[in-house]
Amino acid sequence: MNAFQRNESKETLFTFISAGDDPPKGDFPVRKKSPKLCGSNYPLSIAFIVVNEFCERFSYYGMKAVLTLYFLSFFHWDENLSTAVYHAFSALCYFTPVIGAIMADSWLGKYKTIIYLSIVYVVGHLIKSVGAIPSLGNQAVHVILSMIGLFLIALGTGGIKPCVSAFGGDQFEEEHTSERSKFFSIFYLSINAGSLISTFVTPVLRGDVKCFGEDCYALAFGVPAALMVLALGE
Repeated sequence: MNAFQRNESKETLFTFISAGDDPPKGDFPVRKKSPKLCGSNYPLSIAFIVVNEFCERFSYYGMKAVLTLYFLSFFHWDENLSTAVYHAFSALCYFTPVIGAIMADSWLGKYKTIIYLSIVYVVGHLIKSVGAIPSLGNQAVHVILSMIGLFLIALGTGGIKPCVSAFGGDQFEEEHTSERSKFFSIFYLSINAGSLISTFVTPVLRGDVKCFGEDCYALAFGVPAALMVLALGE
């Protein structure tokens, strides 16, 4: 084979496509565009993400607002033990994001991690609410159910924390940078709104509503549980 033949064989490896030609099908997969919100550049899915985060933060801070009082008046623990358990729970909530990040990056992806750990989150809230029913067993049963519920809540709330905001940002197309920035502003507004409202509402449910002849901790924990079920449904 002479030099000309060698060059000709190399040139046949390339296929040139003019500007008006369509690229070969299958070589360049086209990303399907998600539905938009009211004709804007905002994906419809972000509305559910924002509502989900509002409900999740309401459920977490609503439960946490009465947690120390629950230990003091329902379990009759002293202040030192109540404070120690409260801060241990808070510390666990800030450790479990490491688990959620590992699950999302190395195993399940962000979406499945959010779904699976949200289910864990809901189960934890339900167990915590059941544990606050006075007529259900003795104090040992209440403590065991409450500790199991708190562990599952810590795993759920921390596990989804590193995933939700990043998953929301992934919904936007590359050219919609301003819309993405506004989304994060609305997203964190929903976080603070859910936290603020819950810290007022949940103590009212505990103190102003009576059930089983005493403060209704079952309702105070049950409403955040219902909000978390709504968040999972979103």
